[in-house]
Amino acid sequence: MYSCGGLSRDQSYHTNRRPLFIPFRLPGFDGAQPAGEYRVDYDEELIDSVSRLAWRRVGAFIHLPAIAAQSSTQQMMPIHLSDLETAIEKDHKPS
Repeated sequence: MYSCGGLSRDQSYHTNRRPLFIPFRLPGFDGAQPAGEYRVDYDEELIDSVSRLAWRRVGAFIHLPAIAAQSSTQQMMPIHLSDLETAIEKDHKPS
């Protein structure tokens, strides 16, 4: 899905900061992650189109812990886009 080096001209890679205001769980993680601002990297592929340039997200990675957390170790974990979108939707719902 993703290779750290040597992206082809048909691939794109960018980073967003994503604030999550409530603790959240993602499948495959050992527990709930605390509320905070998280760095999320997206891997995208070029969609062939004659009329315009377009990209499709094909993967995502979340950096743990949250940006403001003080930790001597950091991880970059692959996540499914649908799981991330679900966590963001839950975060935006009024309680």
